[in-house]
Amino acid sequence: MFTATDLACSRGERRLFDGLSFALDRGEWLHVKGENGAGKTTLLRTLIGLSPPDEGEVRWRGANTRERADDYRRAFVYLGHQASLKEELTPLENLRLALALDGFAADDEHLLDALGQLGLQGREDLPARVLSAGQKRRVLLARLLLRPADLWVLDEPFNALDAAGINQLCTMIESHLDAGGIAVLTSHQAMPLPRGQEIAL
Repeated sequence: MFTATDLACSRGERRLFDGLSFALDRGEWLHVKGENGAGKTTLLRTLIGLSPPDEGEVRWRGANTRERADDYRRAFVYLGHQASLKEELTPLENLRLALALDGFAADDEHLLDALGQLGLQGREDLPARVLSAGQKRRVLLARLLLRPADLWVLDEPFNALDAAGINQLCTMIESHLDAGGIAVLTSHQAMPLPRGQEIAL
């Protein structure tokens, strides 16, 4: 359902990886491991079409993702490793904006419920600049509860989370997989999830 074949990517004149291939079906996930600078973020950006590969191709449901770019963009949600919130906006406003950019709408009741599930009740109307790093991460993760997507691509999603947040995110990912979703993520820690594959860069 989601495949990469013989991918090769470079940064400047340095080849980060080549001959990289995998195949994921419904309910499966891929853990991308490697040292800092090994190319993990480059791989994820390549998988979602933000960076072109030097060689190889990515396919979603049998179609080349470049040829079916609009359909593919609707099928995935991507969270980068930076807490890319607008500091002057509130969590509620940031979440509403992120969904609007994805072409999805949600009423305030659903937005507030998602933020509450991530432990942000009472902080929905504070400017993002006063939130802790972990709280900012939780605002980003709330998007996963609202944005319909068969494929989750998550770059270091556990950054800044405490133990409770890590456990909650693991539960969210497992529920996504149980529902037939697919996930690709980078993380420096072990992942206690079933049906996983690993690639080390």
